[in-house]
Amino acid sequence: MQLSLFGEAPPGSEPPRAVAPAPAAAPAGPVAFRHPRSQRDIRFGEHLVGYELRRARRRSIGFCIGAEGLTVSAPRWVGQADVDAALREKAPWILRKLQEQRERGQRVAAARVDWREGTSLPFLGQTLTLVIDARTTGAVLKGADEAAPGAPALRLHLGLPYGAEAEQIRDTVQSWLQRQARRVFEERCAMYAPRLGVRMKRLALSSAATRWGSASADGSIRLNWRLVHFGLPVIDYVVTHELAHLREMNHSPAFWDVVRSALPDFEAARGVLRSEVLPVLD
Repeated sequence: MQLSLFGEAPPGSEPPRAVAPAPAAAPAGPVAFRHPRSQRDIRFGEHLVGYELRRARRRSIGFCIGAEGLTVSAPRWVGQADVDAALREKAPWILRKLQEQRERGQRVAAARVDWREGTSLPFLGQTLTLVIDARTTGAVLKGADEAAPGAPALRLHLGLPYGAEAEQIRDTVQSWLQRQARRVFEERCAMYAPRLGVRMKRLALSSAATRWGSASADGSIRLNWRLVHFGLPVIDYVVTHELAHLREMNHSPAFWDVVRSALPDFEAARGVLRSEVLPVLD
């Protein structure tokens, strides 16, 4: 049995309160949202929404708002007027969610890493600046105590030739980040396992797109190496969450009590994990 970090709580249990980001406000002025496969347009006041309409064997009209925009799934027997009426009834929610997706897309675009000298990216909640240094072997982290006045506090010196290709820089940095992730995760697991009264048998790194961590009943823990971008409070939450599954292989109230016994204020870290946009490394 394996559980993911954000698995749903079973019926009858109360999941913990998560600190969610403030919702996006509805657009202030006229805006247009258009799905790339839109076949229909609808106006909500001064706003125009182009949406993808799918006809399916279902009993009701459903809405899905993703990175591409609004998709509407409707039964084959429902007329277009009824689809538009259902959309207008949900107009404030649809506009708010479309705005949230647009803002998130802008944050993701801004987070794309330009692999070159001087680029910065988050590391353990701090800002790490890349330095191409042909005199260095491998990758060496240098801190504030070794910095010249006005230089970035954390610098990763990369033993690459000046003019190195972006792919070389990316691969060197990612390899270093993964090594640091394993080191940090092992230290935090060793700290929290005794507090929770569990024994972890194996730790593995993952690169999952949608999971930060998972736990198996055989005592194995998998943690996403990208967690190394976050500060220790967030890493500690994920570590504690997965270790707690070695006692409670579920998301029941008893499970959350185990998490809270080690991290009483874990909800704040959980909220950061849900809302933060990580650097895009590709």
